[in-house]
Amino acid sequence: MRITRRLEFDAGHRIAAHGSLCRHLHGHRYALEVTLVGDPVDTAGAADEAMLMDFSEVKAIAKRLIVDRWDHAFLVHRADAALVQFLETLPDHRTVVVDAPPTAEHLAAHAFALLAPAYAGRFGRALRLERVRLYETPNCWADATADDA
Repeated sequence: MRITRRLEFDAGHRIAAHGSLCRHLHGHRYALEVTLVGDPVDTAGAADEAMLMDFSEVKAIAKRLIVDRWDHAFLVHRADAALVQFLETLPDHRTVVVDAPPTAEHLAAHAFALLAPAYAGRFGRALRLERVRLYETPNCWADATADDA
C-alpha cells in the first residue's frame, strides 16, 4: 500500500552557474509530496486501523524536518560564497545552506535523505519512504527515491 501527503512552502534560491534567468535571485511556491509504502495497521480497534500511517503524522514529520526549515528561507549552495556571506549579514534571515546547487533535483534528494530515517520502521512496522517529489513549479518537479541514493 502507498500513501502520499502533499505540503507547500515558499522559498528563494538561485542557480549561480546557470545560463538563464535562474542565475538570478528568485523564489518559488514549492510543493513537497511524501510517499510512504508499507502494510496498513491490522490491529482491530486501533485508532489507526486500516491505515498505513495517519496523514496528520506524515505531515507533522515532513513539516518539522523540511517545511518549517525551508519555508520563507533562501536555499543557497555552500559554494556560492559571496551570497552565503551576504545572507549572513541579514539579521534574523532564514538561510539554508546546501552542498550542491539548490536545483529541484538536489533539493528532492536532500529532503529524501532527511525524511527517510524519520519514517523508517515507524511504530515497529515495515514502513518506508518510497519517494519525495518536489515541485518547483506546477509543471516541473524532481523525484528522489531510495534507488537514487
